[in-house]
Amino acid sequence: MTAPCESLPSGNGLGDTSASGVETIAPPGWGDAQAAAARLRQVFPASPLLRARPDLAEELLLKADTLLPTGSFKVRGIWDAVSQLGDERVAAGLSTVSAGNTALALAWAARRRGVPAFSLLPETVPPAKIEGFRAAGGTPRLVPVPELFRFLKEHLWENEPYLFVHPWTCPLVHRGHSSLAVELLSAAPDIESVFIPVGGGGLLTGVAGALKDRRPDIRIFAVEPAGCAALHHSLEAGRAVSAPCETVCDGAAVPYLTEELYPALASLVDRTVLVRDKDTLATSRDLLLGQKILTEPSGALATAGARTVPLAERGSSVALLTGASVGGPGIRQLLDA
Repeated sequence: MTAPCESLPSGNGLGDTSASGVETIAPPGWGDAQAAAARLRQVFPASPLLRARPDLAEELLLKADTLLPTGSFKVRGIWDAVSQLGDERVAAGLSTVSAGNTALALAWAARRRGVPAFSLLPETVPPAKIEGFRAAGGTPRLVPVPELFRFLKEHLWENEPYLFVHPWTCPLVHRGHSSLAVELLSAAPDIESVFIPVGGGGLLTGVAGALKDRRPDIRIFAVEPAGCAALHHSLEAGRAVSAPCETVCDGAAVPYLTEELYPALASLVDRTVLVRDKDTLATSRDLLLGQKILTEPSGALATAGARTVPLAERGSSVALLTGASVGGPGIRQLLDA
């Protein structure tokens, strides 16, 4: 079954063709972001923009997408994509591949559409994310990590009867994510830089695309775990490459970039920031104890990145808090960090 992004236009849609013949994806623009924000406001309110405590970081705001309905930013893009599809397209059910948060957002969207939700998840996914997906009505299928990425790279979803929603390369999903840019500039129009965590690159494409279209002067800091930095290594190589991947940030543990997205990501990023796992865990702990904000490690990654960049280099900044899917064992790990 083809994915919705392969058959429906969205945002700026498809871009140029790469040297290897792959059709690249252009990011959404400001108008796309405004339209997506208007649609999403009919379903849930904007996430709050909070000021970080000075002992966390100076001149830093926190965009708390952890307080959206499913506990992560993923619901923006998934719902915006799924809500615009006709009943016939979704009747058989929806499927995706996920480290947990995309699956939960898909289940939330599927329940609203009255159809089943399915997701491949890595065997290493935290139990809290599996339990959350099941509780939302989803059906998980746990597979080894290499099998999950093979499913994506070889387009094995085409053998399934369900409508597949790609978590990274779907322009419809990017457009939903871009709604965050509208909320951000509405609340903080003079912001100088934004820290965005990177896994597969879908969030960065959507948010940074709209921000740069509206405010080209905004600096975009792409934050990755030091142990899984495919974007950083790709930018060094000048092309999409794979990278070693070992990190506690399971939501950002993507060992490669797709050729479809690389040109957009390369054009949007002003600087990459690599963060050690111990610093990300410490930031997640500080957010919990100091600001009473729960985040999973990957959800705190952007904030951890902002803490490593001197104020003189970043100016007044926003860090995106992207996920809060963490259970009791995960909270204990944070407290021990």
